[in-house]
Amino acid sequence: MIQPRSVLEIAAIDRTRFEAEVVEGGRPVVMRGLVEDWAVVQAARAGDAALADYLRGLDAGQPVGVFEADAALKGRFFYSDDLKGFNFERRSMPLGELLDRLLALRHEGSPPGLYAGAIPAPSHLPGLLEAAPMPLLDPGVERLTSLWVGNRTRTAAHWDLSRNLACCVAGRRRFTLFPPDQVANLYVGPLDFTLAGQPISLVDFAEPDLARFPRFEEAMAHAQVVELEPGDVLFMPGLWFHHVEGLTPFGALVNFWWREAPPWAFTPSHTMLHALMTLRDLPDDERMAWRSFFDHYIFRPDAEAGDPMAHIPEDARGLYGPMTPQIMARLRATLVRPLSR
Repeated sequence: MIQPRSVLEIAAIDRTRFEAEVVEGGRPVVMRGLVEDWAVVQAARAGDAALADYLRGLDAGQPVGVFEADAALKGRFFYSDDLKGFNFERRSMPLGELLDRLLALRHEGSPPGLYAGAIPAPSHLPGLLEAAPMPLLDPGVERLTSLWVGNRTRTAAHWDLSRNLACCVAGRRRFTLFPPDQVANLYVGPLDFTLAGQPISLVDFAEPDLARFPRFEEAMAHAQVVELEPGDVLFMPGLWFHHVEGLTPFGALVNFWWREAPPWAFTPSHTMLHALMTLRDLPDDERMAWRSFFDHYIFRPDAEAGDPMAHIPEDARGLYGPMTPQIMARLRATLVRPLSR
């Protein structure tokens, strides 16, 4: 198996350079020690119990969603064998109870996999927003701040719509990342029946079955890998696949999710679903002809061609003109009409 290359590392960076070089660069970047001064990181350095006490002090008392898998699964949260169910259980519990269980499980030789994956800070840990500031994001940028806490788990490779700054608070975590163009080589599972919202790769990274998934070897030729220590921050562009492993009995990660998109923009995943009804099953020649239209009006691969509507006066471009509330209303009506038949 080809060994992946390391994620690019950079030293201390300010917001201006981050936006111009890292975000615009569109590839993963790790910034070592960027948040090592956070109080929550300092608590983690004092030990797992100290971190648990610190988090209890921030807890607003809301139950958290917890995933638990049998010890025999070695932390791999996945589907059942027929892909119609899952190999783990979901439940809700107080954050304090989860922390107590994680602390107790540290001493077991083969513990069950246990984690809470996206505890929203505003509602569950409001004090974390002030205690864990992110200097690389403009204060006016809308973002979702959440906490991951768990033990040795393996999260299957998946993509997220938003950009992410993944900040390691406690323990060590290994990320294996792939650019979006590797989707065909990662053997993605069901799109509408998922473990936690996003489609995942069906490949077991610990024991890849190359007879069943032969193109995975090609995916690994494009992979990038990084291990995070407490205080490290990983920037992940939106839509990059990432497989995540918790390497220690107790780990925590703070995520900052944000997306730069017009306020009227729906998720492009809806476009994919619409295309299942309108494009996928057309004859090959017709489907490829539509690809030309999409390239021309939407993707614009030829930058020198400029605006595809430039030859039409702006006030005569109809639905293809610059977006306005009026055009958005017309687009909604146009799309809803055939769907309501």
